[in-house]
Amino acid sequence: MTGQQQDEVPARATGGGLEPDDALADVAIALLGRGEHRVVHLLDVLDGAAATPADVVRAGDDLLPRLAHENMLGSALAAARAVLRPGGLLVVAVPELDRLRRLRPIAPPPRVSGRGERRQVTVQLWDWAEDGESYGLEVVQLVRRDNTWEVATAVSTRHRVLTAERISAELAEAGFTGVRRLSPRECGHPLPVWVAVAPW
Repeated sequence: MTGQQQDEVPARATGGGLEPDDALADVAIALLGRGEHRVVHLLDVLDGAAATPADVVRAGDDLLPRLAHENMLGSALAAARAVLRPGGLLVVAVPELDRLRRLRPIAPPPRVSGRGERRQVTVQLWDWAEDGESYGLEVVQLVRRDNTWEVATAVSTRHRVLTAERISAELAEAGFTGVRRLSPRECGHPLPVWVAVAPW
């Protein structure tokens, strides 16, 4: 699950990313260049724990749909813009499930990370609303312990299906400029990544 709260990471954006294989950080570095970049998570912004001004506000794939379901998307994006320095970036991954609402799949493929005894498996389970406009999401993380699998975490949330048009409109309404959608092929993330610039 990528929308979990993370600590502020000021200096590690100088290399290949905030964490290994962090496509969101790689996008920010490609646009801002290498150097000391203050990167904060959108959850920290909403909690009032983000140091300002930030060069990058980032959010994983489950956060914006959850905020939209809670009718907080507009205010959250406005808060992100407020903590960014002029020219700073909002970088967010957002699933585009509007084409799937007719099919209403019950789960994507499991995600496996690590090797050997450090392997972890993350499973998502989807429960669609009748109108297809929202879905319940259960995320279960399994870890390997003593030659068996144990549930490490289990989280349940509700999400709104966001279209590309809605995301673009919400970012513009929050005052961002230079809004751009990067396809998975362009950004290296399994989901589309949206980039928006805080105005100068």
